[in-house]
Amino acid sequence: MSPTSRFRTLRNGGAVELAAIPVVAVEEFRASVLRAAKAGLRLCALFARPVEGGTGLCSVLADDARGFLYTLFSEPTRAFRSLASDLPQAHLFEREIAESSDIAVSEHPWLKPVRMGFPDAAVFFRESGDEVHEVAVGPIHAGIIEPGHFRFQCHGETVHHLEIQLGYQHRGVEALLAGGPDRRCVFVAESISGDTAVGHALAYCSNLESLAGARASLRGEALRAAALELERLSDHTGDLGAMSGDVGFLPVAAYFGRLRGEFLNMLMALCGNRFGRGLVRPGGAAFDLTNAMAEDFSARLARARTDLNAISGLLFESASVLGRFDETGVVSRQTARDLGLVGLAARASGLDLDVRRDHPHGFYRFRHIPVVKIDSGDVYARAMLRHLESLRSLDFLEELIADLPRGAARAACPAPRPGRFAVCLVEGWRGEICHVAETGDDGRFRSYKIVDPSFHNWPAVAMAMRGGEISDFPLCNKSFNLSYAGHDL
Repeated sequence: MSPTSRFRTLRNGGAVELAAIPVVAVEEFRASVLRAAKAGLRLCALFARPVEGGTGLCSVLADDARGFLYTLFSEPTRAFRSLASDLPQAHLFEREIAESSDIAVSEHPWLKPVRMGFPDAAVFFRESGDEVHEVAVGPIHAGIIEPGHFRFQCHGETVHHLEIQLGYQHRGVEALLAGGPDRRCVFVAESISGDTAVGHALAYCSNLESLAGARASLRGEALRAAALELERLSDHTGDLGAMSGDVGFLPVAAYFGRLRGEFLNMLMALCGNRFGRGLVRPGGAAFDLTNAMAEDFSARLARARTDLNAISGLLFESASVLGRFDETGVVSRQTARDLGLVGLAARASGLDLDVRRDHPHGFYRFRHIPVVKIDSGDVYARAMLRHLESLRSLDFLEELIADLPRGAARAACPAPRPGRFAVCLVEGWRGEICHVAETGDDGRFRSYKIVDPSFHNWPAVAMAMRGGEISDFPLCNKSFNLSYAGHDL
């Protein structure tokens, strides 16, 4: 039997009839997911969904080698046996299912609520022994970042274990989208994680289009891709500046901050908002790029490339910087694979994953970005990848802007069809964004599931600290720069 024989196959950005998705008993559901994962498929989403007669489960798995997605439903159930011991990628998904639905999860190794406000959410793992001590950081931090709690078990300066507790500002985003689409939904999507407004809006609009049997205009798809790469550039260069600041290299931190501003200003020129809000809309893009703007963008991108190479040269040629970056916060390839890491965090540990290549959708069907990976899995790898991926994004943008497709920036997008199921993956700057939507008999969203890349990658921060010094935590944490908001939906 093929490991995916029980699943419904679809492509990224595609939609199928709900009735075409197999529904199996929960034990068969569990066995099928484990069988597919053993065959090399990756778990994109696992969640509870309302069905007639109760609550069932839904899984979405990715075959990154062949570019297929697979989905399977379970029958209504009140309980299921945990997959986490055999498939660590399911760990957080199952904790979320247990806290947010009436489905009980048995035999889970640590069934603690993902988000605060639930019973036992404030219970932490404890280590005891001579000279072992505990350090608690947060949830309130300096500056304007959102709350998150970090509980370290240490022996001297050495970290034995780090437990991360998030979910202090659970906003109910998925519940806000359920019952849509309506005029507010795209604004909610843009607000899922503020530094990824373009990525999440793109996933939402792509789902809406596929549910309606519509397509964005070709020029609109190109403009969306341009905005997504500008978002990637602004965040990658901003992170390089923040990491420079964490090791006290302040001139370079300031230079990177200025360069980030250049990319934010280009988004501002394109759509009137420095974070790209208002650009991505159903059917394409709400704003267009004139010939004069294209010429200006090309010149600004060329200057940005020169500046990026010069500033990165200062950073990566500094012996003191390399002394802090090298072999700090290592996440091995096997750990990255076991945890199901995505995006930059996965590629920095040697995993060859990128939605833009593996599951191309939109304009990435026509123009590809070479995937870069590094095997060391340390802070250096996560910093260097930001530099290298920025160069690839500049290549993509320069070629795209010089030869934009003609036509309208936006096409018509009718209302979604009833009884449909859609999945869209977008390679945001942190990694894979996954939106899953289904419509009821009235054509409205019966359920809407979002998986931000941070949901996959937060456990990697804990693993990166094991055996390291607690003083390296700020740098290690910044090298991932994960989203609290994207996790606390």
